[in-house]
Amino acid sequence: MTEITKEELRQRLDALIGQPISSGQPAKAPDPVNQAMIRHWAYALDDLSPAYLDPEFAASSRYGGVVSPPVMLQSWTMAPPKLAGIHERGGVPVEIKNNPLQFLADAGYTGTIATNSEFEIERYPRVGDEITAETVYETISDEKKTAMGSGFFVTWITTYRDQNGEVLGRQRFRTLRFKTGS
Repeated sequence: MTEITKEELRQRLDALIGQPISSGQPAKAPDPVNQAMIRHWAYALDDLSPAYLDPEFAASSRYGGVVSPPVMLQSWTMAPPKLAGIHERGGVPVEIKNNPLQFLADAGYTGTIATNSEFEIERYPRVGDEITAETVYETISDEKKTAMGSGFFVTWITTYRDQNGEVLGRQRFRTLRFKTGS
């Protein structure tokens, strides 16, 4: 554990606000929005809206064609998981070369738990849309005492855009980074 004062810790946390989580480049979906993946999602989640599954219905709907369930935004841009070494990465399914929050773990805040996720939808993705995602730190709370331990609620916001730069939606994702047993 690295010794760091509360003031230094707060300064480092505040410096992250508005900064990108990764390289700062938008993550580009590996595939355009497509009917096959929409169908898999719809059946897996038993969300059988004809706007997702029936091209004839969808064409005559307010959408003008087949659309993706809006909360699929995250899944379109997810990197393929890398399972080898997942335990060593704290359960994270992707490689993180430079973890901006490593100093929290070094200071003893080694526990991580997702607390909630919120979506704001501007429009439903359409078949053929090429989606990108940009993620930045939005807020980091003061240290809180919780049942899990003392820690910080870290919130990042991902903005999803289509190939023309139009915002499709935003997702806020919040985790608690905490000291176990505190």
